[in-house]
Amino acid sequence: MRTFHAGFEADHLPVRVRLGAGIRHEIGAEMTALGLSHALVLTTPNQAAQGEELLAALGPLAHGQFSKAAMHTPIEITEAALAAACGADCLVAIGGGSTIGLAKAIALNTDLPQIVLPTTYAGSEATPVLGQTANGAKETLRSPKVQPEVILYDPELVATLPIGLTVTSGLNAMAHAVEALYARDRNPLSDELALGGLRAFKEGLPRVVADPGDLPAREATQFGAWLCGTVLAQVGMALHHKLCHALGGSFALPHAETHAILLPHSAAYNAEAAVGPLAPVAELFGGSVGGGLYDFSVALGAPVALRDLGLAEGDLDRAADLAVSNPYWNPRPIERDAIRALLQHAWEGARPQ
Repeated sequence: MRTFHAGFEADHLPVRVRLGAGIRHEIGAEMTALGLSHALVLTTPNQAAQGEELLAALGPLAHGQFSKAAMHTPIEITEAALAAACGADCLVAIGGGSTIGLAKAIALNTDLPQIVLPTTYAGSEATPVLGQTANGAKETLRSPKVQPEVILYDPELVATLPIGLTVTSGLNAMAHAVEALYARDRNPLSDELALGGLRAFKEGLPRVVADPGDLPAREATQFGAWLCGTVLAQVGMALHHKLCHALGGSFALPHAETHAILLPHSAAYNAEAAVGPLAPVAELFGGSVGGGLYDFSVALGAPVALRDLGLAEGDLDRAADLAVSNPYWNPRPIERDAIRALLQHAWEGARPQ
C-alpha cells in the first residue's frame, strides 16, 4: 500500500493520495485526520448501492447520500445536490468522472473538502478542473477550490468494472497524456508524467482485458490514471479536449467513449506539427501516432466510430462549427474544413493515415 503527496507548482495545493487494495475502508480515518464528522456520500444512480455500503460503514460520520450524479455535470443536478449538502462538512464521492465532477461542483460553491474513491480511470480526481453543462453547452474552469483533498485508489473498486468501460476510461486518461506532450506550457516534469502514464496503460490495459480480476494490473493502471490526471492539472489541453467537450456537451455523447474514439484522430491531426513531442508515442505504439493509437484501441475492443454512439452524420457540420467557434492554442492551426474531415473519419471509424 502506498501513500504520497502530490504538488508540483507553487500554487498547486498538496493532495493526499493512497493506493492499495482495501484502502476504501480508511475513509473514516481520513475524515478524523481532517477533523471532519458529517460526510455527504455522492454516487450516480447506478452506483447507489456502493454509496449505501459506504454510508453504513461510516456510521455516525455519515450525513446522507445523494445518488443523482450525471454525465457532464448538469447545473440543475448540482443545485439539487447543494440542497442535500446542507449540514455536511465534507463530501465523499465514489464513482467516475460524473460523480467526481459533481463533488467538484459542490465544492466550488461551498468549499467543502472532498475525499474521492475513483471507480474508473478518467483521472478527474487528480485535477483542479471542472467541466459543467448549462443550456446544452459545456464549459470548463480551473480553480483550486475544486481539487479533491484526498484520493483513495482501491483496485478492488475497479476489479468489477466492465471491460468495455475499463478500456474507454483508460483511453480517456491516455488522451490527457498525449495532449500534454505537445502542450504549449509543457516541461520536463509534465513529459515524464505523461510518458509514465502512457506506458502504464500500454502495459496494463491488455493484462486487465485478459484477466479483469488481476489486482496488480488494476493497481498499475490506477497509478497510470493518476499520472495522466496529474499531468492534466499541470499543463493546458488543446484540440482533443475541445472536440470532446463540444460533442459531449452539445450532443450528449458518453464521455469516455467519445474520448476513446477521437484520440487517434486528434493525435493524427497534430502529428506533423508536433513530430518531436509525439515521437515517443509513435515508438511506444508502433509506427504512426494516429495509426498506432487506433490499432491499440481496436486490439482492446474499444469503439472506433462516433456513429455507433448515436451521433448523426448531419450533426458533423454543427460539431465542426462548435470546435472552431472560440479560438484556442493548438500546435497545428485549427482549420474548419480539416476539423470537419477529422470528424467524418471518426464518425465512420476509419483508421487515421
